[in-house]
Amino acid sequence: MPPLQPLSPAETPVHLSLTRKLVLLFMFCLAQFLDAFNNSALFSAIPVLEVSMGMTESQSTWIMSAFQLTFASFLLISGRISDKLGFVGGVSGLGIISLCAGFVDDTIPLVILRALTGIASSMTIPSALALLVNVFPEPLEQARAIGIFGGCACVANVLGLMIGAMFVQWASYHWVFWFVAIVAMPAALACAFIIPPGISNTKDNLKPAAAKWKSLDLLGVTILTVALILFIFAVTSGSTDGWASAAVLVPLIISIMMVIGFFCWETRIHVDTAAIPPRTWFYPNFSILFAVALLPLFWWFTVFIIFTTLWQNVLEWSVISSAVHMLPLGVAAFFMSFTGSLSRIFSPKWIILTGMFFCMVATVLLALGGGKPEDYWPYVFPAFSLGSAGVMLTYTHTNIAIFQAAPSSMAGTVGAIFNGALQFGSAIGLAGVSSIETSVEAIHGGSHEYKGRAAVFWFLLAVVSILFISVSIFYDRSTDHTPQPEHGDPRHPARRSTDSDEKLNDVNGTMIEKANLANLPV
Repeated sequence: MPPLQPLSPAETPVHLSLTRKLVLLFMFCLAQFLDAFNNSALFSAIPVLEVSMGMTESQSTWIMSAFQLTFASFLLISGRISDKLGFVGGVSGLGIISLCAGFVDDTIPLVILRALTGIASSMTIPSALALLVNVFPEPLEQARAIGIFGGCACVANVLGLMIGAMFVQWASYHWVFWFVAIVAMPAALACAFIIPPGISNTKDNLKPAAAKWKSLDLLGVTILTVALILFIFAVTSGSTDGWASAAVLVPLIISIMMVIGFFCWETRIHVDTAAIPPRTWFYPNFSILFAVALLPLFWWFTVFIIFTTLWQNVLEWSVISSAVHMLPLGVAAFFMSFTGSLSRIFSPKWIILTGMFFCMVATVLLALGGGKPEDYWPYVFPAFSLGSAGVMLTYTHTNIAIFQAAPSSMAGTVGAIFNGALQFGSAIGLAGVSSIETSVEAIHGGSHEYKGRAAVFWFLLAVVSILFISVSIFYDRSTDHTPQPEHGDPRHPARRSTDSDEKLNDVNGTMIEKANLANLPV
């Protein structure tokens, strides 16, 4: 692999003392921790939220999906305004919204606030990384800093589950939100003073604020977000209103038309402005890797939600006990996160297929057993360990392969699309499994029976199997272990460059490439 290169530091480096650099690194990592914690801590609180707010299974899906949809959509454009103001605004917005969410006791306002939280988080992560690479311009220091930054997300995902469980067990679910506010608001205020004003000055960030906003594809992102909201609404309503009802068919048809309209719109605007430039779909293996990226968060979040509600609401386990029994998911994924070097030896195709095979075996175990306390050790524990390891293996090497397929100057767009696929897959998938579970439980004994949950895992097995077959057939190994392509390579028409291609925001892209672990429930 090529030697490590610095990730687009500021043209005129700002010289900072070691102490100030470490303080800034701590602040950036704290923001990363809060973003990840804001999701993982909620898994422990969802069963309590369902009871206290009278939510149905379908309604509780929106608590997670609202965040994922807005986060993924706005991540496609937020990197282009990543600077000090974007970071401070994102962290302060996260704190204020979380403070308000802690006082909410109704479903709809909470879902709206979760959607706003997704927008704030989408501003925080790219801005933090854009600032971080300018604070640490030396390649070795930069690599270490980014590694620590990504590690904070893994720590937050594990600790978030436990801390959220303690809040719910010994205080109330409100403190899950207030904890974020208590930490985020002082951090944002401190960052407003300690971040040097010129630290984020790059060619893109020297543009006037008005020019930055004009370069954002706000219309395209809005169309895509509304389309996905309508689609999830239709899917979650199907099990209760009937699939042939107007309440399902009308939003479903409108959402499909809006998605088509989104892709048409992307072909009509300038490549610098488009959230998803059409040429990205023609990079080798990009389309199949995009499809695989829909799986990881979908599998993890499905397992989290199915078993937290089962253990707390049906088996009446304590919140902390439920969180402890989830730890094999995090431990297995943590160890598999160190397998990136395998892609230098083996084709990513075989590694991805191996990961999905592990996932398929685990999903079969969960479909066969898991509804009784005595099922934990023979079925659930090995399924958690094997499945989470397989999903992390799939995620890691899909991430590596998708960035090797695209030119480095397109890393911004590719990183945003990849991270968006993770979130979109989970949001849409959770809507589907919620509808399946509700439909099966309505005719097979209700929520106290395991048949609805088993049906969800059989459906999940079908999804993984389709992806396994697709990768086996469509993944082209001819580009494995080859240098990353350059724009203008005549062998790949999709890679031919224009002058505007070189103006793409490298900071946004390389940052998102390194930040893709930010929201994984590791």
